[in-house]
Formats: sequence, structure tokens, C-alpha cells
Amino acid sequence: MKALDLHGCGTALLTPFKGGEVDYESFAATVDWQVETGIDFLVPLGTTGETPTLSESEKLQVLEVTLQHAKGRPVMAGVGSNSVKGTLDNIRLLQDADAFLVVVPFYNKPPQRGMYEYFKAVAGATEKPIVLYNVPGRTGSNIEPETVLALAKDVPNIIGIKEASGKIEQSLKIMAGRPEGFKLLSGNDEDTLELMKQGADGVISVASNVFPSAMADFIHALQAGKIEEATRMDARLKPLFKALFVEPNPIPAKAAMAQLGLMENSLRLPLVKATEATEALLQQTLKDLF
Repeated sequence: MKALDLHGCGTALLTPFKGGEVDYESFAATVDWQVETGIDFLVPLGTTGETPTLSESEKLQVLEVTLQHAKGRPVMAGVGSNSVKGTLDNIRLLQDADAFLVVVPFYNKPPQRGMYEYFKAVAGATEKPIVLYNVPGRTGSNIEPETVLALAKDVPNIIGIKEASGKIEQSLKIMAGRPEGFKLLSGNDEDTLELMKQGADGVISVASNVFPSAMADFIHALQAGKIEEATRMDARLKPLFKALFVEPNPIPAKAAMAQLGLMENSLRLPLVKATEATEALLQQTLKDLF
């Protein structure tokens, strides 16, 4: 298994559309911008990327563009589905990624032993690193710390978790019991300060789509132990963290990127454009930041 040290600030990349099709030119420019501004790793094809609306050929091309423009940054592709077969099909399709982000199966509402067996089966079918993704607000299921720790100890290529439950205590339990090298990455921008103060390894961020340099500086300050400086940065960024989730992600993020002139404000159904109130909130938030 290839060693992969995922830490720092990773971006859950948006997928830009133009005229209903993936805008690969804008996407390539976005990845270039992320790399140039100091982002540590890249996460295409996750929730923020509207991946359930993409075809197989689109997923493959999004990954190829990411890899071509990553300039050595690790690339972790979202591959999760609600079946072992579906997830393994995605892994085979996206086999050139450095690692795979695998969400807790959605809609099925599996028990903890089902989650354990599912992740064990998925990880057993690849030698590449697997990062678990816990986001109960999306999936309807929460993977408990005991299950995470059992997987961390029993399955060598399960190397970390993106924790987006919003339950700080849950993350603390994982960090307290994790084996050496197992990463905990915040899945919520607003939880990142507290989690990294307690030993988390970084964040997979939505806000870094919009303001990558500030997010990279914030995370790097935390890594350097500059807590007072990072706390000031967090206070400055908090309005952006909140504004990006006043409607379901990535609706506000797409609107913000369009306001910055970086991509078209285009989403695929069932997602729709932000409301006028959200647009106004983002406009003021961005004005205050920039």
C-alpha cells in the first residue's frame, strides 16, 4: 500500500457546469487556484461536487483533470454509494486516485455491524488508502466511535475518517483511541478550530473553494500551534462558514463562486440556485472578507 500522509487543508471541490455540461476549463482553473494558494490535498467527487448527478465518463474526466493539475498534491476521490458493488465499481473507474473517500451507506440505515462489514469488504478490494466519511445529516446513519476504531485497528488501509457529524465528543473518542497514523479530518469548517486544538489532523473544507488562501493560512497556523492567531482567523471566517450552509451545500458555494466570477452559478436538479436572500447574504459576507 502506498503511504499517504493526508493532513492540513483539503478542498471538497465543486463541479462547475456551463449550459448543463461539466465546465472542465473552469474546473481546471479552480484546481490551479487551489494549488497556488496553498491547499494541501484535493477531494473531487464528493458531496460538494454534486457527484450523484454525474455520469461515469464525467466522473472519470473530473478525476483526470484534478490529477493533471494537482502538482503533486494528494487527490482523494469520493467513491461511496449505498452498496458494495456500487462503491467497488467507482473504485475501479477512479483507480488512478491516490486515496478514496467512502461515505457511510445512505438510505439503507445499516446497523453498526453492517457498517463494519461494508467498510471491511470495500477496503479489502483495494490496496489504496480508504478514508471513512461520516455525515449523518446526509446519510441518515451515524457510524459510532467504537465501529470506527475497530475498523482502524482491523483494516490496515483504512487510514482515517472525515467526521461531519457535528458531535465534537464523538471525534474526541476516536482521537483518544485511534492507532498511530489514523487521521481525523474535520468535515465541518466551523468545527475545525476546536477539533484541531484537540489533535485533529486537518479539514476537508467547503469554504476553501471560495477563499483557499485564508483557509490554508488558518489550518497551517493551527498546525504550527499558533492558537491565538488561528482563533482570530476563525472569527473572521465564521460568517463565511455559516453563510455557505444557509441552504444545502453546494447551493451557496456555487452562488459565491459566481459572485467572484470563478464559475457559472449552475447546478443540476434536484439542486437549484440560491434564493435572493442567500445571494444578498453571500454578497455582504464576501464584501466583508475581501
